[in-house]
Amino acid sequence: MTVAGLANLFLMTSQAVNLEQALVDPASVFATPEDVAAHAGLTREQKIEILKLWEYDACEAEVATEEGMPGGDGDLLRRILLALDGLIGGIDVGDSGPTKHHALLRS
Repeated sequence: MTVAGLANLFLMTSQAVNLEQALVDPASVFATPEDVAAHAGLTREQKIEILKLWEYDACEAEVATEEGMPGGDGDLLRRILLALDGLIGGIDVGDSGPTKHHALLRS
């Protein structure tokens, strides 16, 4: 990791976060799901809540993409799930339910 990357990581983990905004629109507060998981100013429960909201938003974006609407980051949902798995475990990142909304399988 570069010096600039380490400095940015330090800033993300040491700064206060607008929790209210993060619970409405996680992407407006955090650049990546990994930033949520690494943030030292959030409790484990807050991180999980933010990532689950972001997961829902990413699923909705994937459905819109499947229906021919532009946009969407195909890798974002996987990254959110990996961050969640690091916090709670039991998430099968490689498998999803049969619905268009891809309900995620948790053990």
